[in-house]
Amino acid sequence: MKKNILYIHTHDSGRFLEPFGVNVKTPNIMRLAQEGTLFRQIYCAAPTCSPSRVGLLSGQAPHSTHMLGLAQRGFQMDSYDSHLSNFLRGHGYHTCLFGVQHEAPVTDMLGYDYWFDEDCHHSRFIQRDTAASSHAAEYLLSYKEDKPFFMSVGFINTHRRYPEAPADFVNPDYVMPPMTIPDTKENRKDMADFMYSAKIADDCVGTVLEALKKSGREDDTIIIFTTDHGIAFPFMKCNCYDTGIGVTLIMKYKNNPSAGKVSDSLLSQIDIYPTLCDMLGLEKPEYLQGKSFVSLFDDTEKQINDEIFAEVTYHAAYEPMRCIRTRRYKLIRYFDYHNSYVPANIDGSSSKTEMIAAGLLKQTREREMLFDLELDPLERKNLVNSPDYKEIYEELRLHLEAWMERTSDPLLGTGYRVPKPEGAWVNRLQDLDPECTLSE
Repeated sequence: MKKNILYIHTHDSGRFLEPFGVNVKTPNIMRLAQEGTLFRQIYCAAPTCSPSRVGLLSGQAPHSTHMLGLAQRGFQMDSYDSHLSNFLRGHGYHTCLFGVQHEAPVTDMLGYDYWFDEDCHHSRFIQRDTAASSHAAEYLLSYKEDKPFFMSVGFINTHRRYPEAPADFVNPDYVMPPMTIPDTKENRKDMADFMYSAKIADDCVGTVLEALKKSGREDDTIIIFTTDHGIAFPFMKCNCYDTGIGVTLIMKYKNNPSAGKVSDSLLSQIDIYPTLCDMLGLEKPEYLQGKSFVSLFDDTEKQINDEIFAEVTYHAAYEPMRCIRTRRYKLIRYFDYHNSYVPANIDGSSSKTEMIAAGLLKQTREREMLFDLELDPLERKNLVNSPDYKEIYEELRLHLEAWMERTSDPLLGTGYRVPKPEGAWVNRLQDLDPECTLSE
């Protein structure tokens, strides 16, 4: 009998979780990493919510599926037949979803036989995730079908707005905000609330994993834990810096030869789909663009990719960008170029407010950025005009353009202005907040 798949995912967590050595306590996720394989150099296909998830669950660059923006704003895939849930259902799997999906305007487009989500307001994120995890746990304990299952369990935490951390949870005076923002009282409190949100997500992960163990199906299940993209602070989410595209991936299954190990092999989330095909003995569909990394479980040192790619077209507003990343270098290019920041694409936070007050929107940014990640892992020194890096730049530029052509990127041939779909709604470039009046 084929293995079950338990796919657990959080919102906007990046690598700010305990297995990466940060002071964000997530003991259930940490235990899963110690029992499974932790992939430390995996990147999302897009540092925005819906395109990132579609990249993973279709095994393709998001633009190849026409998922160019957010599902709740009227963007969608041109066909959901390639979605992993539809693919697995066609191969005899029972498919079910608990909690968040962000790939389609309505869940019944995704090919799930059963789904549950208690759609709550932002202030009730705790209740929403708790309900999702408890219902998933009950489903696991009562599952009687002969079919193997594909179960997606999605948590809204650590998406903003974060639930306020209780006074006895952590003292914000001893919390360090992310390196991309100032170390201020307000930002320390904001980070403390993120840490509390991560705890909620971790508690829910623990509920589901404990139920899987009690169900007696753990030995027959491939467990996947990941997140969509970087955390929701300035210069992270909706950016092609590593702080935006770097994500978590943990995989666990019985008799895994790399259990308890980590891999630094360069990967993209679009590689997960073909890897599962190999693990399940299923023929890979032709539309897949990623590479299977199943061989890493036998040799964690093996290299799978020479380069990976990521993209943004729309988030709250139009801000097209593409990047290519190798093990050492990264090239980021902005299209439809306007040389200022797009505030609606920065989630609301104390750090955003502080930075705008300090003049962020008067700052300019360069159209292309080249980084030597070996010498500059924080991506602070743009080498695009350095004569010492001219050959590197030309090589990356050509590889990026070749990928765009190979994957039918709509930015090509449109003058870099990709129209939004009919009925979709987006923000204007000058809107300070995503909740401003929207453009139809």
